[in-house]
Amino acid sequence: EMEAKYTRKMQALRDELDLRRKTEIHELEERKNTQISELIGNHEGAFGAIKNYYNDITAKNLTLINLLKEQVEELKKKEAVLEKEKADVVRENKGLAEPLHEAQELVAELQKKLVNYYRDKEALMNSKAHLKIAQKELKDLKWEHEVLEQRFSQVQEERDDLYQNFTRAINEVQQKTGYKNLLLERKLHGLLTLLEQKEVELSEVLAASSLDPSALSLVSHKLEDVLNSKNATIQDLQIQLARVCKAHNDMLQTFEAKLTAFGIPLDNLGFQPLSFPIPGQ
Repeated sequence: EMEAKYTRKMQALRDELDLRRKTEIHELEERKNTQISELIGNHEGAFGAIKNYYNDITAKNLTLINLLKEQVEELKKKEAVLEKEKADVVRENKGLAEPLHEAQELVAELQKKLVNYYRDKEALMNSKAHLKIAQKELKDLKWEHEVLEQRFSQVQEERDDLYQNFTRAINEVQQKTGYKNLLLERKLHGLLTLLEQKEVELSEVLAASSLDPSALSLVSHKLEDVLNSKNATIQDLQIQLARVCKAHNDMLQTFEAKLTAFGIPLDNLGFQPLSFPIPGQ
């Protein structure tokens, strides 16, 4: 029973599958026929379009060929005319060859002159530029020359004033220094003479008066104090004299340096400034 049952089922399944296959084959046939019909229609349309296209092209080409034939005929006619004109031009060229040669020579010569002209023009422009620069430099140099002349005149005036003031100051300083040195030397000489007199008088007093040793010692101490005071005064005077001499010499060196800075020779003074030796040297 089971075998018969499944046999029936298999037969039914075969029948169903066979029906389905037939249906699908029929559908495929219909789709194929439809596509074939569409392709045939499309091909016929495309063939008709191509046929019309090439017919149009053929017609246009025929028209163009006819037009080109006409143009060729016209060009031949024009060529004949141009050949004739060419022959005339060749004859004219033969007649113009010699003038052309002369003109070419003239052009070559003019080109050389033009090159020389451009070169001369450039040289002239450079010369003008250099001239402008030179004129500006000359103007600046003139201005500097005027300024230097004014400064030179001013420096000459300052030099003359300085020379006069220097001469006057040298004379005044020499006079004052000489007077002061002379007074100091006289004062020092007088003090030394007074000291010697006092020492002599003291010796005479001590010799004349028979003082006891204690009084003599007291007088000696007082005398030493007086001598120390006088020696201190003498030393102070010597120091003052040395300061005055040094100040005088420093002033001379300063004026000589100023004269050298202004370019004034020392020989132009007309006298030799005296430099005092510093006492103790």
